Amino acid sequence: MRKATRSKSEAMKLLEKISRGPLTLGRAIESIRKGQELSQDECARKLGVSKSHLCDVEKSRKAVSPERAAKWARALGYPESVLVRLAIQGELDAAGLKYKVEIEAA
Repeated sequence: MRKATRSKSEAMKLLEKISRGPLTLGRAIESIRKGQELSQDECARKLGVSKSHLCDVEKSRKAVSPERAAKWARALGYPESVLVRLAIQGELDAAGLKYKVEIEAA
């Protein structure tokens, strides 16, 4: 189990390096979109939002609720826990609270 945790930590460090800072929901969505070679317009349609709204999320100008993050994860084919964790972490960070969120399925 420790090896998996270590690998996950290394993977997160790599993602943060690629995304030029701490991984946020917006940066994760942008990375997923680019990895799937989707334009903002195509991705926005897939997520059921406007291109402008998606751009605002990617640039961290708008927050996304955990419920919407779960819906987006399903639409993009990713585990809900990843995007939900980032959405909740974003809310805590915006409130200035120094907590680290970890998600575990019930």
